Amino acid sequence: MTPADNTLSTRTSGPQTAAEKLMPSAQEIAEATAAIETIDVADVEPVAPDKTFADFGVEASIVEALAEAGIVHPFPIQAMTLPVALQQHDIIGQAKTGTGKTLGFGIPLLMSVIGPAESGWESLEAAGKPQALVVVPTRELAVQVAGDLERASALRTTRVLTVYGGRAYEPQVEALKRGVEVVVGTPGRLLDLAQQGHLTLAHARTVVLDEADEMLDLGFLPDVEKMLSMTPAGRHTMLFSATMPGAVVALARRYMTQPTHIRASEPDDTGAVVKSVSQFVYRAHAMDKVEVLARLLQAEGRGLTIVFCRTKRTAAKVSDELADRGFASGAIHGDLGQGAREQALRAFRNGKVDVLVATDVAARGIDVDDVTHVVNYQCTEDEKTYVHRIGRTARAGKKGTAVTFVDWDDLPRWGMINKTLGLGIPDPVETYSTSPHLFSDLSIPQGTKGRLPRSKQTRAGLGAELLEDLGETGQRGGKGARGDDSRGRGNDSSSRGKDRGRGEGGSREHGPRSERSADAPRQSTSERPRRDRDRRRTRSGEPVEGGSAVNGAATAAPTTAVAPAEGAADAPRRRRRRRSGGSAASGPTSS
Repeated sequence: MTPADNTLSTRTSGPQTAAEKLMPSAQEIAEATAAIETIDVADVEPVAPDKTFADFGVEASIVEALAEAGIVHPFPIQAMTLPVALQQHDIIGQAKTGTGKTLGFGIPLLMSVIGPAESGWESLEAAGKPQALVVVPTRELAVQVAGDLERASALRTTRVLTVYGGRAYEPQVEALKRGVEVVVGTPGRLLDLAQQGHLTLAHARTVVLDEADEMLDLGFLPDVEKMLSMTPAGRHTMLFSATMPGAVVALARRYMTQPTHIRASEPDDTGAVVKSVSQFVYRAHAMDKVEVLARLLQAEGRGLTIVFCRTKRTAAKVSDELADRGFASGAIHGDLGQGAREQALRAFRNGKVDVLVATDVAARGIDVDDVTHVVNYQCTEDEKTYVHRIGRTARAGKKGTAVTFVDWDDLPRWGMINKTLGLGIPDPVETYSTSPHLFSDLSIPQGTKGRLPRSKQTRAGLGAELLEDLGETGQRGGKGARGDDSRGRGNDSSSRGKDRGRGEGGSREHGPRSERSADAPRQSTSERPRRDRDRRRTRSGEPVEGGSAVNGAATAAPTTAVAPAEGAADAPRRRRRRRSGGSAASGPTSS
């Protein structure tokens, strides 16, 4: 029984979720794997290095747009996919990360749609309705895929809309009303708009499921099935991912028509990840990891770097500690609002920060140029996550470095990952921030300390990137989602802890009320009338010392107790101390 079969058998015990009920059985997986035609790179003739996209029948406008972006020659997955996909055959595409899967489905998708004023537009049954749908598991991947499609269709009139949660509904609804040809989005928001009647999928004859295994793991299968039921029966379906477990293949057979499984890689690259990634694995102590990381970030030739963490809290903590040490860092994790997440990613792309600390939300499909290092600050949960994480470097034929820190408690987990992927690193070497082999392995200059010298702090920082107002929905405690985002400060850590409410992990507000009101001004008295508080002191239920007459009993009290003598308001009032009983109307007792 395969690992995927074991996973399926354990999921069937106890109450099942909607996604688990749709999971295929082990027998269905075996039957599907045997029935689907598979094409490996060894089964086809090698692609000549001088072949261009035009040699595969790609439209001239798309070829020209890609050439302007510096993309001329296809990668193996693209060369193997185009002949099959352009004939409208269903495809299961599998290739290592960073090898061009997006254009593998993007080019056939764009060639299947018709934009305004293009040939055939007038004869469309529902012009302006989506003709193609791309479903991805994460918001960041949706933005990247849409960007690649827009780049490839830059010389056409094709309209591409990105749809995902965290943004306001209104702009997305308005764009759908104006008309679009291609919709790229995450399952939740896509299904919401479809159920509300804003998104019509009845004319989407091309459907792509990108990173299908991740959508399966995240429980998106019921949502995906609902969306597929809204599309035409004779649609062209393409499914792409770097990893393709048997369960995904079986599900693909359920939703696709005679699909072809295409597995592409370089002829001399037989590993689980691209050979151009240099992998280092160290057994590091939790208390020393930041010191090791700070030295690693000063290695010679280091460019943009992504640091992956397992938890949101760890990601935020590591980002803050690196900022304290002088590094230009940003963070992406689930506790940040969408505006702050996009701000950090834009700053990373634009070079304003060179260290991006992220949870696995950024491990899928994020393509940023010149990422030279990927650091697994914490050991990954499984081999699939490891492959996707380190696939953020060495993209498009470039070289990169992947460093993984393994705690003592994670050694069994790492052993399984190493065995499954055949990495040949079963026992990571014990490493500290002063270990000589750390400096020699990663080309770190001798004498490097855990703080970036001020002379090398040249990046603008996160605060230099604009924080957009996205009209966000479902904000969590306002953290990173407000206009006064406390994280938009670049390397300036002096403001940490200020303006943080209790929802942001800070302590209660300190200082007198006058100081707090200076930070958070209240509504002025000209806008809101002052409340007339008529307070009274009582003893045994009766007002004393000029207490206000509120009810009938108080009104019956002698007037001498309610109305003080003339001029008494100017004299200081003497405090009365009485232990028991006594008339409320009586004057103060002498001691």
